[in-house]
Amino acid sequence: MNFFPKLIFSHFSRHFATLSKLPNNFTKIPSKYRPKAIRDAQQALTDYLHCTRYIPFVYAEHIAKNSFFSLSSLISGINFSTTSFNRNVLRFLRYHPINEYEFFFESIGIGYEEVGGLLPSKKFFFSEDETVLEAACALSGFGFPWNKLGKLYKEEILIFKASSKELKARLFKIKECGFSNIPVIGICLAFPYVLRGGGVNELGGEIVALLNDLKRVFLDFDLGNHVEDNVDAWYEICRKIRVFYDLGCEKGKIGELIGRNKNLFLQYPEEVLVSKIEYFSRFLVPKEDIGMLILQNPEILDSDLETPMISVMGMLKHFGLSVEKRDSVAKEYPYVLGRNKMTNLPNVMRALNLHEWLFDRIKNGNHRLLANYTLNDDEDLDKGFRDSFEKIQFSRTPVHTMEKLMFLHRVGFGENSLTMKVLAHVHGTGSELQERFDSLLGLGFEFSKLCRIVHMTPKVLNQRPETVERKVNFLCHEMGVSLDYLDIFPAFLCFNLEKRIKPRYRFHKWLTENGLCTRNYSIASIVATGEKSFIARLGRIHPDALNEWFENFSYKESDNSIQD
Repeated sequence: MNFFPKLIFSHFSRHFATLSKLPNNFTKIPSKYRPKAIRDAQQALTDYLHCTRYIPFVYAEHIAKNSFFSLSSLISGINFSTTSFNRNVLRFLRYHPINEYEFFFESIGIGYEEVGGLLPSKKFFFSEDETVLEAACALSGFGFPWNKLGKLYKEEILIFKASSKELKARLFKIKECGFSNIPVIGICLAFPYVLRGGGVNELGGEIVALLNDLKRVFLDFDLGNHVEDNVDAWYEICRKIRVFYDLGCEKGKIGELIGRNKNLFLQYPEEVLVSKIEYFSRFLVPKEDIGMLILQNPEILDSDLETPMISVMGMLKHFGLSVEKRDSVAKEYPYVLGRNKMTNLPNVMRALNLHEWLFDRIKNGNHRLLANYTLNDDEDLDKGFRDSFEKIQFSRTPVHTMEKLMFLHRVGFGENSLTMKVLAHVHGTGSELQERFDSLLGLGFEFSKLCRIVHMTPKVLNQRPETVERKVNFLCHEMGVSLDYLDIFPAFLCFNLEKRIKPRYRFHKWLTENGLCTRNYSIASIVATGEKSFIARLGRIHPDALNEWFENFSYKESDNSIQD
């Protein structure tokens, strides 16, 4: 077997390895014949589309060679023969016309699982509406890779409703900025809306502003001469530039800044750029500020913000927090102190409610402090934490317990004995605890306050998200109390809603409305009082209170526990 057949076989083998489900009949074709079956089917489909459906040969071939899944489904119903499979497929197509849009959408790079949602409801053939195919042919004729056109379709479907004449005019307008075909293609793939048209001279103001930036970057600052002359290279560099516009940087305003820092786009992979953006996004600051931080200080991309260990108090001192404020932090947030990983720094600062302060320090000329921070070997070691940590290694479930501990560190709890006390009371896997924590944030809890609640009442995290949500809704909507009340009484979330909270609250409300109770009991007093004390209190409030409670309000099964 020579190299070329081996290459084709390897290519299709990878396809089959990644398919979760292939048509049953297709899998019955012996594996050694599958590449040949696909080649024969592609040739037959090309001939059918060109000779029978009158699609230009080059585009018919593009469709046939880039629609693997649709083609696999098609030939699954055709008997395979090593000598006549091509003819069998052609014969089948004469009597079983295909949905041409299905093959087309997959061929332009749209995932097969997405194709079904894009198919026209009452159209089967391109002859019923040639606009989409004509647009694709116009773009392909300009030089766009056929299997990348799906990027344009998914992001700007209006491109494919324009005539070929309109598209060519828009492409020419972009070329007039000083770009050749390949850079224009890279720009359009990264910024599909430039082909949307509209506005003066077919280019809207937003598009003109973007193109002015790109002219400044690629032509005035000569970045274009450092980019390889192929579509993939131009698409990659433009995609990196787009990252900053997606962050909110204003089009027409950052061309010079990008140009002066062009090495950022030449030296660093997009993954590095995105990972740093995701890191700083966790400080919950305006995205535009993150973009400007990286554009103005590209060396920050060299910093290792994942693996180094930090001392929380040492980091606060390193960034210039005053002694007085550090003392206040130590008193108010002892469970956050100790060591942690640099990757958890954003959430550590959110737990301290200092995330905006630290980001402002980083943004305003102190970004190098992140890179030059060092931790001394014996700095901020907590003996209680270390002793408990060693015990985990010899416990029955060290991996499970370590996952829970890693969760606590991720949300801002430091290496200290208080964290280990919380660890002993939270139940579930690390991912389950994270899900519950995130659900509480979604209900409106402030990050810093939620960490304090977990510190005070760890069992809050031992409940399903929907259970806690019902309690929060009852507290806020029926009881008319804000979430801030839980700063005082976080254990509210641990009591059973149906057996304890609802009946007691509604009974006290009935007593008040009927003038039987003039004292204003707190929610904590209503809910947290033990069953015997609660019954005794009712007897003191009014002689008929007990009967009313047992007959109309109390949950019929006694429940003395607070845990839901």
